Amino acid sequence: MRKVSDSSAGFDRDDALSPVGRETLQDRVYAQLRNSLINGMFDAGDVLRIVDLAARLQTSTMPVREALGRLVSEQALESLPNRSVRVPLITRERLDDLARARILIEGEMVALALPNLTTHDFAILKQTNVDCDLAFEQHGKDIGHVTSALNQRFHFHIYRAARSPVLIPIIESLWLQSGAIIRKAAHIHDEQGGLAATNHHWALIDALEARDMQRAVQSLSNDIGRSFDLIRGRLNGERDDAAKAIAHG
Repeated sequence: MRKVSDSSAGFDRDDALSPVGRETLQDRVYAQLRNSLINGMFDAGDVLRIVDLAARLQTSTMPVREALGRLVSEQALESLPNRSVRVPLITRERLDDLARARILIEGEMVALALPNLTTHDFAILKQTNVDCDLAFEQHGKDIGHVTSALNQRFHFHIYRAARSPVLIPIIESLWLQSGAIIRKAAHIHDEQGGLAATNHHWALIDALEARDMQRAVQSLSNDIGRSFDLIRGRLNGERDDAAKAIAHG
């Protein structure tokens, strides 16, 4: 650490530095774990152990324990009997519930944002999409953490234009619970191919620029629904395979 010089006139070292509050470290740990979950850095079913996370974050176990407790209360994680926590498993019921909530609330945010979006906003949205397309072209599926962050930037730029401080935290909570689902959907998309990841984003921009609320909400619904539909298809396939195995067992 650099030494603080006493030579500056009027400089009081006691006023310049203050102890880092315990809550500050807790908030930073929570924010980092929360961001990792939102951006799909963990798979469904991953067990998160306090000691391991503390070592990776280079901190004590206390702020990690408290951050995990907050994330459990937000339903982003679930407690296990051995005092560990895990990313919730993906079930058909949870999948349908999250999809329904996201389409409902985020669709309302798009409708609220539409009259407030400016030419400058559209330029930002288009550039974000271009950046995402370029990332895929240059790095392929190995750039998932970057494209996830760009996807979040795209959506929340629209949502902030809705000017609803009440709904934004609700959407953040839904994204927090959806991170592992989007991660799994991305893996399935990589295996199966299909539409470009930004295809529905471009359709959404076109609808917003045309001030077509119905088409904009439908484009958003298509965007959200694609990820959830990919996993529904995988779950249905696994269920059918299990049924066949039992029938031939």
